[in-house]
Amino acid sequence: MRGGWSGRWIRGMEWRQALKGRLAARPGTKKSEQELKDEEMELFTKYYMEWKGGRKSFNISYLNIPRFYYRLPAEDEILLQKLREESRAVFLQRKSRELLDNEELQNLWFLLDKHQTLPMIGEEAMINYENFLKVGEKAGPKCKQFFTAKVFAKLLHNDPYGRISIMQFFNYVMRKEPTALLGKQYFIILE
Repeated sequence: MRGGWSGRWIRGMEWRQALKGRLAARPGTKKSEQELKDEEMELFTKYYMEWKGGRKSFNISYLNIPRFYYRLPAEDEILLQKLREESRAVFLQRKSRELLDNEELQNLWFLLDKHQTLPMIGEEAMINYENFLKVGEKAGPKCKQFFTAKVFAKLLHNDPYGRISIMQFFNYVMRKEPTALLGKQYFIILE
C-alpha cells in the first residue's frame, strides 16, 4: 500500500518538474510579473463566468435592480433644479398632512385623560389596554399607528394592574411624530 501512494507522489513531482521545464524552455519572451497576474486574472474571470453562467438557478430579477441614486443637478441645469425643488415641496406637503396638528394632539390628550383607569399612582394618570383601544378608535386615523399592542407593551412597566402612564404614552407620540423635524411647534395645555 505504501509503495502505491509514494509512487503517485513521485509521479506528481515528476509532472510538476516536467511542466516547469516545458514552461522554462518555451520559445518566446519571458512575461513580467504584472503580465502573469493579468493573464491569471483574465483566465480566472473567464472560467468563473463560465461556471456562473452554467448554473440554472440564475434569477432574472437581478437584471432589473432599480436605480436608487440620482446625482444632484448642476447649477446650469435650471429645469432639473426646479423639478427637484417642486418634488421636495410636494413631498413635504404630503408628509405635513400626515402629521398631527395642535388640535388633534389636544384632542388626543383630552381623550386619554377622559379614559384614564383608576387608581392613580401618585399624581400620574394611568390607562389600561381596553381604554387604550377605545381612545385609539376615537382619536382618528392619523393616530391609529400609535394604538397598537406593540406600543402598549413597550410602555408597560411594573404596574400591578397592567396599565401604562398616559404621560409616557403622550410623550412617546410626541417623540415619534416627526413634527419636530419639519419645524412645526405645538403648544398644548396640559392640566
